[in-house]
Amino acid sequence: MRSIVVTGCAGFIGSHLSEKLLQLGYKVIGIDNFDPFYPKKTKEENLSGFIHNSSFTFHELDLRIDSSLDCIEDHIDLVVHLAGKAGVRPSIEDPQGYIDSNISATRNVLDFMRKKGIKKFAFASSSSIYGNNKEVPFSETHNVDRAISPYAFSKKSCEVLNHSYHHLYDLDIINMRFFTVFGPRQRPDLAIHKFLKLMQNDQEIPMFGDGTMARDYTYVSDTVEGVVKSCKYLFEHENVFETINLGNSYPILLSEMIDIIAKKAKCEPQINHLPMQAGDVDQTYADISRAKALIGYNPKVKFEEGIERFVAWFNNK
Repeated sequence: MRSIVVTGCAGFIGSHLSEKLLQLGYKVIGIDNFDPFYPKKTKEENLSGFIHNSSFTFHELDLRIDSSLDCIEDHIDLVVHLAGKAGVRPSIEDPQGYIDSNISATRNVLDFMRKKGIKKFAFASSSSIYGNNKEVPFSETHNVDRAISPYAFSKKSCEVLNHSYHHLYDLDIINMRFFTVFGPRQRPDLAIHKFLKLMQNDQEIPMFGDGTMARDYTYVSDTVEGVVKSCKYLFEHENVFETINLGNSYPILLSEMIDIIAKKAKCEPQINHLPMQAGDVDQTYADISRAKALIGYNPKVKFEEGIERFVAWFNNK
Protein backbone atom coordinates (compact mmCIF):
# COMPACT_ATOMS: atom_id res chain seq x y z
CA MET A 1 0.00 0.00 0.00
CA ARG A 2 1.50 3.32 -1.08
CA SER A 3 1.61 6.14 1.49
CA ILE A 4 0.81 9.73 0.58
CA VAL A 5 1.21 12.77 2.81
CA VAL A 6 -1.52 15.40 2.35
CA THR A 7 -0.67 18.73 3.95
CA GLY A 8 -3.72 20.89 4.62
CA CYS A 9 -5.81 17.74 4.92
CA ALA A 10 -8.51 19.44 7.03
CA GLY A 11 -9.12 22.16 4.49
CA PHE A 12 -11.61 22.32 1.65
CA ILE A 13 -9.60 20.62 -1.12
CA GLY A 14 -7.41 18.62 1.28
CA SER A 15 -10.33 16.85 2.93
CA HIS A 16 -11.87 15.90 -0.42
CA LEU A 17 -8.49 14.68 -1.67
CA SER A 18 -7.83 12.63 1.47
CA GLU A 19 -11.21 10.92 1.14
CA LYS A 20 -10.57 10.11 -2.51
CA LEU A 21 -7.10 8.70 -1.88
CA LEU A 22 -8.43 6.50 0.93
CA GLN A 23 -11.18 5.23 -1.38
CA LEU A 24 -8.51 4.35 -3.95
CA GLY A 25 -6.60 2.26 -1.41
CA TYR A 26 -3.76 4.57 -0.44
CA LYS A 27 -2.52 5.11 3.09
CA VAL A 28 -2.91 8.83 3.89
CA ILE A 29 -0.85 10.76 6.42
CA GLY A 30 -2.70 14.01 6.99
CA ILE A 31 -1.15 17.21 8.31
CA ASP A 32 -2.92 20.42 9.35
CA ASN A 33 -2.26 23.21 11.83
CA PHE A 34 -5.90 24.41 12.08
CA ASP A 35 -4.94 27.92 11.01
CA PRO A 36 -7.58 30.29 12.47
CA PHE A 37 -8.32 31.85 9.05
CA TYR A 38 -11.68 30.14 9.55
CA PRO A 39 -13.07 28.17 12.52
CA LYS A 40 -11.38 24.99 13.72
CA LYS A 41 -14.83 23.43 14.10
CA THR A 42 -15.36 23.70 10.34
CA LYS A 43 -12.09 21.88 9.68
CA GLU A 44 -12.92 19.19 12.23
CA GLU A 45 -16.20 18.65 10.39
CA ASN A 46 -14.22 18.30 7.16
CA LEU A 47 -12.15 15.54 8.78
CA SER A 48 -15.09 13.74 10.40
CA GLY A 49 -15.83 11.44 7.46
CA PHE A 50 -12.41 9.77 7.47
CA ILE A 51 -10.57 10.65 10.71
CA HIS A 52 -11.25 7.14 12.06
CA ASN A 53 -10.29 5.32 8.85
CA SER A 54 -7.61 2.73 9.70
CA SER A 55 -5.55 3.87 6.70
CA PHE A 56 -5.51 7.49 7.84
CA THR A 57 -3.10 9.06 10.34
CA PHE A 58 -3.40 12.68 11.46
CA HIS A 59 -0.69 15.02 12.73
CA GLU A 60 -1.42 18.54 13.96
CA LEU A 61 1.75 20.36 12.90
CA ASP A 62 2.83 23.86 11.95
CA LEU A 63 4.92 23.63 8.80
CA ARG A 64 6.39 27.08 9.37
CA ILE A 65 8.51 25.58 12.16
CA ASP A 66 11.82 24.06 11.05
CA SER A 67 11.95 20.28 11.46
CA SER A 68 8.27 20.15 12.47
CA LEU A 69 7.86 17.10 10.24
CA ASP A 70 10.70 15.14 11.82
CA CYS A 71 8.26 13.44 14.20
CA ILE A 72 6.73 11.52 11.27
CA GLU A 73 8.37 8.13 11.08
CA ASP A 74 6.05 6.47 8.53
CA HIS A 75 7.31 5.30 5.16
CA ILE A 76 6.22 7.94 2.61
CA ASP A 77 6.04 7.54 -1.16
CA LEU A 78 4.73 10.95 -2.19
CA VAL A 79 3.80 14.34 -0.72
CA VAL A 80 0.84 16.43 -1.87
CA HIS A 81 1.41 19.92 -0.50
CA LEU A 82 -1.88 21.83 -0.26
CA ALA A 83 -1.25 23.67 3.02
CA GLY A 84 -0.66 27.40 3.03
CA LYS A 85 -2.34 30.75 3.39
CA ALA A 86 -4.89 31.43 0.65
CA GLY A 87 -6.62 34.60 -0.48
CA VAL A 88 -5.49 37.62 -2.45
CA ARG A 89 -6.94 40.43 -0.32
CA PRO A 90 -5.71 39.14 3.07
CA SER A 91 -2.21 38.77 1.61
CA ILE A 92 -2.06 42.52 0.99
CA GLU A 93 -2.64 43.11 4.70
CA ASP A 94 -0.18 40.43 5.85
CA PRO A 95 2.53 39.78 3.23
CA GLN A 96 4.97 38.37 5.79
CA GLY A 97 2.40 35.82 6.90
CA TYR A 98 2.19 34.55 3.32
CA ILE A 99 5.96 34.41 2.99
CA ASP A 100 6.11 32.35 6.20
CA SER A 101 3.15 30.04 5.54
CA ASN A 102 3.71 29.52 1.83
CA ILE A 103 7.38 29.96 0.97
CA SER A 104 9.12 29.03 4.25
CA ALA A 105 6.71 26.18 4.97
CA THR A 106 7.23 24.77 1.47
CA ARG A 107 10.99 24.88 1.98
CA ASN A 108 10.57 22.96 5.23
CA VAL A 109 8.50 20.31 3.42
CA LEU A 110 11.12 20.01 0.68
CA ASP A 111 13.92 19.72 3.25
CA PHE A 112 11.99 16.99 5.06
CA MET A 113 11.64 15.13 1.76
CA ARG A 114 15.34 15.54 1.03
CA LYS A 115 16.32 14.17 4.45
CA LYS A 116 13.87 11.25 4.22
CA GLY A 117 14.70 10.36 0.61
CA ILE A 118 11.13 11.03 -0.60
CA LYS A 119 11.27 11.77 -4.33
CA LYS A 120 7.70 12.59 -5.42
CA PHE A 121 6.04 15.98 -4.83
CA ALA A 122 2.71 17.40 -6.07
CA PHE A 123 2.42 21.10 -5.25
CA ALA A 124 -0.73 23.25 -5.15
CA SER A 125 0.03 26.44 -7.03
CA SER A 126 -2.52 29.01 -8.20
CA SER A 127 -3.94 30.74 -11.25
CA SER A 128 -3.21 34.01 -9.40
CA ILE A 129 0.38 33.87 -10.60
CA TYR A 130 -0.75 34.79 -14.13
CA GLY A 131 -1.70 38.28 -12.90
CA ASN A 132 -3.53 40.42 -15.44
CA ASN A 133 -2.15 38.52 -18.39
CA LYS A 134 -3.90 39.90 -21.48
CA GLU A 135 -3.34 36.73 -23.49
CA VAL A 136 -6.04 34.13 -22.86
CA PRO A 137 -6.50 31.32 -22.18
CA PHE A 138 -3.62 31.22 -19.69
CA SER A 139 -0.94 28.79 -20.80
CA GLU A 140 1.89 27.30 -18.75
CA THR A 141 4.26 28.80 -21.34
CA HIS A 142 3.15 32.37 -20.54
CA ASN A 143 5.41 34.70 -18.58
CA VAL A 144 4.37 34.85 -14.91
CA ASP A 145 6.83 37.47 -13.66
CA ARG A 146 4.18 40.14 -13.03
CA ALA A 147 2.36 39.06 -9.91
CA ILE A 148 -0.05 41.67 -8.52
CA SER A 149 -0.48 40.37 -4.95
CA PRO A 150 1.70 38.88 -2.20
CA TYR A 151 -0.35 35.67 -2.48
CA ALA A 152 0.54 35.40 -6.16
CA PHE A 153 4.24 36.07 -5.65
CA SER A 154 4.36 33.53 -2.81
CA LYS A 155 3.02 30.82 -5.13
CA LYS A 156 5.38 31.80 -7.96
CA SER A 157 8.27 31.77 -5.48
CA CYS A 158 7.34 28.24 -4.44
CA GLU A 159 7.38 27.04 -8.04
CA VAL A 160 10.91 28.46 -8.43
CA LEU A 161 11.94 26.93 -5.11
CA ASN A 162 10.57 23.58 -6.28
CA HIS A 163 12.67 23.72 -9.42
CA SER A 164 15.85 24.30 -7.41
CA TYR A 165 15.14 21.15 -5.33
CA HIS A 166 14.34 19.20 -8.47
CA HIS A 167 17.68 20.27 -9.93
CA LEU A 168 19.76 19.80 -6.77
CA TYR A 169 18.17 16.69 -5.26
CA ASP A 170 16.42 14.92 -8.17
CA LEU A 171 12.92 15.40 -6.77
CA ASP A 172 10.11 14.62 -9.20
CA ILE A 173 7.65 17.52 -9.04
CA ILE A 174 4.39 18.67 -10.59
CA ASN A 175 3.20 22.22 -9.92
CA MET A 176 -0.61 22.18 -10.18
CA ARG A 177 -2.11 25.61 -10.81
CA PHE A 178 -5.63 25.57 -9.34
CA PHE A 179 -8.35 27.78 -10.81
CA THR A 180 -11.05 29.01 -8.35
CA VAL A 181 -12.14 25.70 -6.87
CA PHE A 182 -15.71 25.47 -5.53
CA GLY A 183 -18.09 22.89 -4.12
CA PRO A 184 -19.15 21.41 -0.76
CA ARG A 185 -16.90 22.51 2.15
CA GLN A 186 -15.71 25.58 0.25
CA ARG A 187 -14.10 28.13 2.56
CA PRO A 188 -16.73 30.49 4.02
CA ASP A 189 -14.80 33.59 2.91
CA LEU A 190 -15.00 32.69 -0.79
CA ALA A 191 -17.54 34.39 -3.03
CA ILE A 192 -19.91 31.53 -3.84
CA HIS A 193 -20.22 30.46 -0.20
CA LYS A 194 -20.48 34.04 1.07
CA PHE A 195 -22.96 35.17 -1.60
CA LEU A 196 -25.32 32.25 -1.03
CA LYS A 197 -25.36 32.88 2.70
CA LEU A 198 -26.04 36.61 2.17
CA MET A 199 -28.84 35.89 -0.31
CA GLN A 200 -30.56 33.45 2.01
CA ASN A 201 -30.35 36.01 4.84
CA ASP A 202 -31.81 38.70 2.55
CA GLN A 203 -28.63 40.78 2.80
CA GLU A 204 -26.73 42.77 0.19
CA ILE A 205 -24.07 41.11 -1.94
CA PRO A 206 -20.87 43.14 -2.45
CA MET A 207 -20.13 43.18 -6.20
CA PHE A 208 -16.69 44.60 -6.90
CA GLY A 209 -16.41 46.28 -10.30
CA ASP A 210 -19.05 46.26 -13.01
CA GLY A 211 -19.73 42.52 -12.93
CA THR A 212 -17.52 41.69 -15.91
CA MET A 213 -14.72 40.24 -13.78
CA ALA A 214 -14.53 36.54 -14.72
CA ARG A 215 -13.25 33.38 -13.04
CA ASP A 216 -12.57 29.90 -14.39
CA TYR A 217 -14.55 28.08 -11.68
CA THR A 218 -13.56 24.44 -11.22
CA TYR A 219 -15.65 21.96 -9.27
CA VAL A 220 -13.76 20.31 -6.43
CA SER A 221 -14.18 16.73 -7.69
CA ASP A 222 -12.52 17.74 -10.98
CA THR A 223 -9.62 19.40 -9.15
CA VAL A 224 -9.20 16.34 -6.93
CA GLU A 225 -9.22 14.07 -9.97
CA GLY A 226 -6.46 16.23 -11.44
CA VAL A 227 -4.40 15.87 -8.26
CA VAL A 228 -4.90 12.10 -8.19
CA LYS A 229 -3.87 11.83 -11.85
CA SER A 230 -0.81 13.98 -11.10
CA CYS A 231 0.16 11.56 -8.31
CA LYS A 232 -0.21 8.58 -10.65
CA TYR A 233 1.93 10.33 -13.25
CA LEU A 234 4.65 10.98 -10.67
CA PHE A 235 4.60 7.33 -9.58
CA GLU A 236 4.98 6.17 -13.18
CA HIS A 237 7.72 8.57 -14.37
CA GLU A 238 11.23 9.65 -13.40
CA ASN A 239 13.06 12.97 -13.81
CA VAL A 240 9.83 14.96 -13.74
CA PHE A 241 9.43 18.71 -13.44
CA GLU A 242 6.11 19.84 -14.87
CA THR A 243 3.63 22.66 -14.43
CA ILE A 244 -0.03 22.19 -15.36
CA ASN A 245 -3.26 24.15 -15.18
CA LEU A 246 -6.13 22.43 -13.36
CA GLY A 247 -9.04 24.60 -14.46
CA ASN A 248 -12.32 24.21 -16.28
CA SER A 249 -11.45 26.34 -19.33
CA TYR A 250 -14.82 28.12 -19.15
CA PRO A 251 -14.76 31.54 -17.42
CA ILE A 252 -17.95 32.80 -15.75
CA LEU A 253 -18.69 36.51 -15.34
CA LEU A 254 -19.24 37.75 -11.78
CA SER A 255 -22.72 38.98 -12.70
CA GLU A 256 -23.52 35.61 -14.29
CA MET A 257 -22.27 33.77 -11.20
CA ILE A 258 -24.58 35.81 -8.96
CA ASP A 259 -27.54 35.15 -11.26
CA ILE A 260 -26.92 31.38 -11.31
CA ILE A 261 -26.62 31.17 -7.51
CA ALA A 262 -29.85 33.16 -7.16
CA LYS A 263 -31.61 30.88 -9.64
CA LYS A 264 -30.49 27.66 -7.95
CA ALA A 265 -31.19 29.00 -4.45
CA LYS A 266 -34.51 30.56 -5.51
CA CYS A 267 -33.47 33.93 -4.05
CA GLU A 268 -33.59 37.52 -5.25
CA PRO A 269 -30.09 39.06 -5.00
CA GLN A 270 -29.60 42.57 -3.65
CA ILE A 271 -26.43 44.04 -5.14
CA ASN A 272 -24.11 46.55 -3.47
CA HIS A 273 -21.92 47.94 -6.27
CA LEU A 274 -18.35 48.59 -5.11
CA PRO A 275 -15.05 49.55 -6.82
CA MET A 276 -12.55 46.90 -7.86
CA GLN A 277 -10.29 45.67 -5.07
CA ALA A 278 -6.50 45.97 -5.15
CA GLY A 279 -4.81 42.73 -6.15
CA ASP A 280 -7.83 41.23 -7.92
CA VAL A 281 -7.21 40.05 -11.48
CA ASP A 282 -9.70 40.88 -14.24
CA GLN A 283 -10.17 37.27 -15.30
CA THR A 284 -8.79 33.77 -15.08
CA TYR A 285 -9.07 31.35 -17.99
CA ALA A 286 -7.14 28.07 -18.09
CA ASP A 287 -5.65 26.45 -21.14
CA ILE A 288 -5.90 22.82 -19.97
CA SER A 289 -4.47 21.17 -23.09
CA ARG A 290 -1.18 20.36 -21.35
CA ALA A 291 -2.92 18.72 -18.37
CA LYS A 292 -5.10 16.72 -20.76
CA ALA A 293 -2.08 15.50 -22.70
CA LEU A 294 0.18 14.84 -19.71
CA ILE A 295 -2.12 13.26 -17.13
CA GLY A 296 -5.44 12.72 -18.93
CA TYR A 297 -7.17 15.54 -17.03
CA ASN A 298 -10.78 16.02 -18.15
CA PRO A 299 -13.09 18.19 -16.00
CA LYS A 300 -16.70 17.02 -16.14
CA VAL A 301 -18.86 19.21 -13.87
CA LYS A 302 -20.40 22.27 -15.51
CA PHE A 303 -20.75 25.43 -13.44
CA GLU A 304 -24.56 25.33 -13.08
CA GLU A 305 -24.48 21.69 -11.99
CA GLY A 306 -21.74 22.47 -9.48
CA ILE A 307 -23.73 25.36 -8.02
CA GLU A 308 -26.79 23.12 -7.72
CA ARG A 309 -24.72 20.58 -5.77
CA PHE A 310 -23.24 23.32 -3.59
CA VAL A 311 -26.66 24.78 -2.73
CA ALA A 312 -27.92 21.29 -1.80
CA TRP A 313 -24.91 20.75 0.49
CA PHE A 314 -25.24 24.21 2.04
CA ASN A 315 -28.92 23.68 2.81
CA ASN A 316 -28.28 20.31 4.45
CA LYS A 317 -25.11 20.94 6.45
